[in-house]
Amino acid sequence: MTPTVFFLVTSVIKILVVFTVLMVSVALLTLAERRICAFMQDRLGPNRVGPFGLLQPAADGLKNFVKEETYPAQAETWLFVLAPALSFTPALLTFAVIPFAAPLATKWGIVPMVVADLPVGFLYILAISSLGVYGIVLAGWSSNNKYALLGGLRASAQMISYEIAMGMSTVAVLLLAGNVTLSQVITNQQQGLWNIVPLFLAFLLFLVSALAETNRIPFDLPEAEGELIAGYHTEYSSMKFSMFYIAEYSNMITASALMATLYFGGWDIPFTHWDATNGLSPLATLATLMAFLVKTGFFLFLYIWIRWTLPRFRYDQLMALGWKVLLPFALVYLTILATAIWVLHAQLGWSYDRRFAAALGGLNLVLAVVVFWIADRGRIVSGSMSRKAA
Repeated sequence: MTPTVFFLVTSVIKILVVFTVLMVSVALLTLAERRICAFMQDRLGPNRVGPFGLLQPAADGLKNFVKEETYPAQAETWLFVLAPALSFTPALLTFAVIPFAAPLATKWGIVPMVVADLPVGFLYILAISSLGVYGIVLAGWSSNNKYALLGGLRASAQMISYEIAMGMSTVAVLLLAGNVTLSQVITNQQQGLWNIVPLFLAFLLFLVSALAETNRIPFDLPEAEGELIAGYHTEYSSMKFSMFYIAEYSNMITASALMATLYFGGWDIPFTHWDATNGLSPLATLATLMAFLVKTGFFLFLYIWIRWTLPRFRYDQLMALGWKVLLPFALVYLTILATAIWVLHAQLGWSYDRRFAAALGGLNLVLAVVVFWIADRGRIVSGSMSRKAA
């Protein structure tokens, strides 16, 4: 088998496997959310369709396929139909550049466990994920419904606002890795410490921004049921309605995988170098895949936990948090971090290793104390009533 044929065959196999698994994971994630919600509220949740309710997502999908398609009389039909696809497609494409296991060696060559190992993979994620807002805005406008329009406007303002903070938080990772290839980011963490240690505050910034980007509670203002019925998908039915939910859960999976990759070592197995030294064997590929799935699953559980625990913000609080808190904090944090890296690397001659990462971890700890216990004092991370009383 020639290298070109080998590359094409492995690429097609990876595309089919990864996107099939992604769609199945979206279906099972809807079931997991309903079961976890039921557990938190002392209920049973879906448990009658199949063993332990495992066929409930299939029943929901079948129901959506056979439901009637409705079109508002005054809607822009072509844009109304196109909007769910514009929201759905970028949500699936962003996962293509995330490495999910150690490379696998075969007799024809090495197979990287990523659909597309782009040298600009990280920039690709930021670019493609930002396209999803077009589908949401078009859905709100083309429905010719005032509630849907307000939901679309809210979503566009929110996603644009928090994309800036998210991009700033990931610049910190690029400062350490010196590369925008996600595979290199993982290698860099294997050599030192996971980025959660030297970039703890950047991770918190990314986590908050990811919640806002996926329109999840406490940032679900674009689809606030009490105010906007269902927001931008008020007029949608059948599978077009489902495509927005598939896009939301796909974005959750991608954001969770990205947090695991950027800050928790990706597929790296903690407290061992076995996966780095034997990363080309089938056993190492399988073990690192399981490590990646566990890390991603933890963040998906965190998404669900936050949704069924916290109330949503008011809209003015949501925008103020993005522009008045997260953006200035990200700029100051990047300035301090870049200065610290310059001092350690250029002035003291340290190479990036565990000592380097531990020094930056100490800096993050000091900054966390300054931000949360000295500068804040209940003025930012608090409810509106406490600020009014103060």
